[in-house]
Amino acid sequence: MKKLLMTVAAGAALAMTASAVSAQTLNQVKQRGVLQCGSNTGLAGFGQPDAQGNWTGLDVDFCRAVSAAIFNDPNKVKFVPLSAKDRFTALQSGEVDLLVRNTTWTLSRDTSLGLEFAVVNYYDGQGFMVRKKLKVNSALELAGASVCSQQGTTTELNLADFFRANKLKYEPVIFATSDETIKAYDAGRCDVFTTDASGLYAERLKLTNPDDHMVLPEIISKEPLGPSVRQGDAQWNDIVKWTHYAMLTAEELGVTKANVDEQLKSTNPEIKRLLGAEGKFGEMLGLTDDWAYRIIKHMGNYGEVFEKNVGQGSRLKIARGVNALWNKGGLQYAPPIR
Repeated sequence: MKKLLMTVAAGAALAMTASAVSAQTLNQVKQRGVLQCGSNTGLAGFGQPDAQGNWTGLDVDFCRAVSAAIFNDPNKVKFVPLSAKDRFTALQSGEVDLLVRNTTWTLSRDTSLGLEFAVVNYYDGQGFMVRKKLKVNSALELAGASVCSQQGTTTELNLADFFRANKLKYEPVIFATSDETIKAYDAGRCDVFTTDASGLYAERLKLTNPDDHMVLPEIISKEPLGPSVRQGDAQWNDIVKWTHYAMLTAEELGVTKANVDEQLKSTNPEIKRLLGAEGKFGEMLGLTDDWAYRIIKHMGNYGEVFEKNVGQGSRLKIARGVNALWNKGGLQYAPPIR
């Protein structure tokens, strides 16, 4: 009981700190002249630096889009690599302004960590990868298997739920970082590797012989991934949220990085509102009215960013699936700008 009370008190203290730090985040970012963005330590397609320190990925491009909206410059971003264990503390303490690190939105995270999930920028689900030589075609055939997963993630919890629900025994092999986890699997320390399906495709590229491994068909969880901000700053939350919505709206309306200047002449009222030719929507966010134009001009729309980083134009070649627009059979849906 004493330990529980101490945990609750610590959580309350963190929430109070987060609220104090988060006030007027936009002003702090402007005064600093750079957006501090919490990123993955290295996940292909989502957030990864190369040998020269140049960051690429879907989440990275989201941070750049926020920077473009604020500064009209997508490069005024400092990427801070964070482990799963450290990511929330870094946001709570003010080390980063924004956490965009393939992080699952859950009720407990939304209510007890002093942060807010702004939006879902990638709908995912947990899966399993095995060696083809095991001749396994379904996760239901994994009784008695040893399974590598990462500590402090929803992956670890979903894994336990799946095997318990299906009355299967397994041996968990847990590691602190994603890099340690995939290296252990590659070295043969476990039979199975599990993480979000997007991560399976990304991590498979790191294996010694990627073609020797296959992703099983089952998706065992819902993993809505998205950016999070500290509680207590509604304006900052709105800016992050509407950055994503602007990119979705642009895709829906056919506004691209290549044609955005031509689209400034459009008579379509939705496009005029999106690009700032009509209304004061940027002003409502605390930005210039061409905020969305800046995003699209520098980064493109959601579809362009998706295809480049994780879709058919990337090494991962992940299908849009549920991340397609709502009018193309997917879940990505933006409220109207009006």
